[in-house]
Amino acid sequence: MSQRIALTSIILFLILHSVKPQNYSDSRPVAKLRMDAKDIGIVMRYGDGPDSCDIFGARDVWVFKANDSTLCMHYDAAGPKGWLASLATSKDLIHWEKKGPILQLGNQNEPDSKSASYGTTYYDGKKWHMFYLGTSNVTPAPDFIPSFPYLNMKAESNYPFGPWTKRPDIIPFRPKENTFYSSTSSPGFIVKSKNKYLMFFSAADYTIKRTICVARTKDLDGSWKIDPLPIFPPEEQVENSSMYYETANKTWFLFTNHIGLDKDGEYTDAVWVYWSKHLNKWNPQHKAIVIDGQNCKWSRRCIGLPSVVSYKNRLAVFYDAPGGDSVSHMRRSIGLAWLKLPLVPPK
Repeated sequence: MSQRIALTSIILFLILHSVKPQNYSDSRPVAKLRMDAKDIGIVMRYGDGPDSCDIFGARDVWVFKANDSTLCMHYDAAGPKGWLASLATSKDLIHWEKKGPILQLGNQNEPDSKSASYGTTYYDGKKWHMFYLGTSNVTPAPDFIPSFPYLNMKAESNYPFGPWTKRPDIIPFRPKENTFYSSTSSPGFIVKSKNKYLMFFSAADYTIKRTICVARTKDLDGSWKIDPLPIFPPEEQVENSSMYYETANKTWFLFTNHIGLDKDGEYTDAVWVYWSKHLNKWNPQHKAIVIDGQNCKWSRRCIGLPSVVSYKNRLAVFYDAPGGDSVSHMRRSIGLAWLKLPLVPPK
């Protein structure tokens, strides 16, 4: 009897942990491995931000440590005037206090006149740098969904909580015609390597093939030089980056959101992770699914971009989603899942 029970348990385990790769109609690559995060569900719902700032949705998160006791979350608050980077703070990653927008729309002729959103940060020891997404193109009211081109813009502050001062005089880099980043050059995770800074930014062309590329600079207040090739083929269809370095095995892990395709068109369907021993060498085969409809508790189809931060011997993976079977850009909330540390690439 005990052998039969043990065999049944093994079979159930294999069924629950087996992966049937998603197939897409355009044959875009799939992730065949899994690094399942343990989802705890929604930790910040949209709709109750100051002055109705996120009445239509909260998404596109960037979480970072402000100091030893407080964490900051930048998120895109979809409000009456458009999408704006907004701030929430927390002491435990579970309970968040919304502070309201930290950026405002630019003037009519400025590149961020319709959206000033998705603000990634870097502290250089003296001041805080923010690289944010600006665009002058959005869909009609009330959604105001940002559309191409996505521009990389700059702001700065002496404090992690702001106030933030825009620096329109600084142009990090811009989309370039007839390249893999002709429609998108939006912000990404920054790593300091020796005497240079590397930004793993989102790139896309006007056929809407998406990938991650590296831009380099010695001066965070200067211009950046973009690598001639992205780190992944554009057919991977991934965008945005959040990274973690595992000292136990000297491995970089790059978390990104994957764009899927089905009868409803394209939408963010999963968080993927890639891993590499070297910042300048990435193998597109070394990837796995972290969160999708299989292990998310509340959103069965749509999972938005990730932001990761280590916290008390675990890695927190934040993401956004609309919930249920929705694939909408709107009315998303922020979820949280956990990965055990140290991180180990799946086999």
